[in-house]
Amino acid sequence: MIPHQFRVDIVSELRRLFPTHELLVPSFVIGELEGIRRHSGGDARIAASIGLALARRPPFRVVDEKLLEGESVDDALLRISDVLCTADRELRERARSQGIPVVYLRQKKYLAVDGHI
Repeated sequence: MIPHQFRVDIVSELRRLFPTHELLVPSFVIGELEGIRRHSGGDARIAASIGLALARRPPFRVVDEKLLEGESVDDALLRISDVLCTADRELRERARSQGIPVVYLRQKKYLAVDGHI
């Protein structure tokens, strides 16, 4: 949702940071974005729509991942991620505490990596 909220080209930024890596989007994240788009209005709805459009085309690839019973989206992301890209401060802190490198928006202008890849 960063492209709409902060006018940052995350595709170019992710290609800059990870020129040879495959960029994967879990299917449960697609479901969460669809829910935001359906049940929200205004900027959140627009941001979710843009996020969905980006996630469904290269360089991203949607992978079929299911939530375990009683598992939150955040918990599932921490379970499956080798590197996590998020703007959610609490999720970033949880990932860092588990040793997962985090890609995040820095100074509302560009993406940065915290941790070793």
